[in-house]
Amino acid sequence: MISLIRHSKRARLALLLCVAIIPVLALSGCAPATPSHPITSTSHGFFNHYFVYTFSNLIKYFGNAFHGDYGLSIIVMTFFIRVAILPLMMNQTKKQFAMREKMAVLQPELNALKEKYKKDKSADARGKQQAEMMQLYQKHQVNPLNIGCLPMLIQWPITLGFYYAIRRTPEIAAHNFLWFSLGKPDMVLPFIAAAVYFIQFRVSQKMTASYQQNANPQLAVIGYIPPIMMGIFAFAMPAALPLYWAVGGIFIIVQTVLLNKWYRKPVQEEKKDQPVLAK
Repeated sequence: MISLIRHSKRARLALLLCVAIIPVLALSGCAPATPSHPITSTSHGFFNHYFVYTFSNLIKYFGNAFHGDYGLSIIVMTFFIRVAILPLMMNQTKKQFAMREKMAVLQPELNALKEKYKKDKSADARGKQQAEMMQLYQKHQVNPLNIGCLPMLIQWPITLGFYYAIRRTPEIAAHNFLWFSLGKPDMVLPFIAAAVYFIQFRVSQKMTASYQQNANPQLAVIGYIPPIMMGIFAFAMPAALPLYWAVGGIFIIVQTVLLNKWYRKPVQEEKKDQPVLAK
């Protein structure tokens, strides 16, 4: 367990790097063995049958309901999927704020522990410091490796299934939306999609900075990778895909702002209600 504490920062960095890059690679079609042929009821595989084919049918259903407007169908489907995932994100945000409260209580004790062993650089002192640090984590029920990625892992099959449904539904390519053809690359949408995801990163970074004084610059650099990669890959993709990315990104921006305000407000009020101890 001591070794877990020692490598917790590096573990978080590596895991966040995977979380940031893997979805972009998968969505860009760079994942190995990515199917591109039309999806049908006879397509093999559990994922194809229960995710991709189901979403493809829903896209066609709404496209027909909107008189052939498959762009609007993609927007509506994206909204429904994000709303379905919303309870997971709400639960994740709630747990994150609870963890921040624990860390706020724990931080003075961690600082005192660091000061205690500041002058002693021996291996024995480091071992004692790590052991006492683990006791503090256990006392306050804090897991240094828990960064709350489970909801993100759960939603991947859903978002990937919808992505492949867009790629493998040939009816989409035969229609236009706004100024572009859904089945051909567009030179404007990649910039819009990249800008939306950059704004999403900045909003998330700003929300983090509001409660975390010492931000990790390495994690900040990682946040720039998905918008850049998404913008580059979008130039070679049918316009329906950057449309999906842009709409989903806008939803996530609004979701991030609202959830942070929702769950941060009770925390602030609770602090105001705490009695001030007389000196």
